[in-house]
Amino acid sequence: MSYEKVLQAKGIVIGTKQTVKALKQGTIKEVVVAEDADRRLISKVAIAATEVNVPILYVDSMEKLGKACGIEVGAAAVAITV
Repeated sequence: MSYEKVLQAKGIVIGTKQTVKALKQGTIKEVVVAEDADRRLISKVAIAATEVNVPILYVDSMEKLGKACGIEVGAAAVAITV
């Protein structure tokens, strides 16, 4: 499952703004997006990922994604670095 990928990743970028920035820099191999996040936020991530041909994985919960990242709050998007 995608939460497992986040837990096992050596490097991650947490948050929509940081994910979009990292996608533009070309340092991302995969993006994980929470389906319960605000559509405006995740659409920015999806557009940026599509532009640079980075696969997008969807998970059901911001809360669970945040916990997989080791943070106390939910995460709308997480990028797995190269």
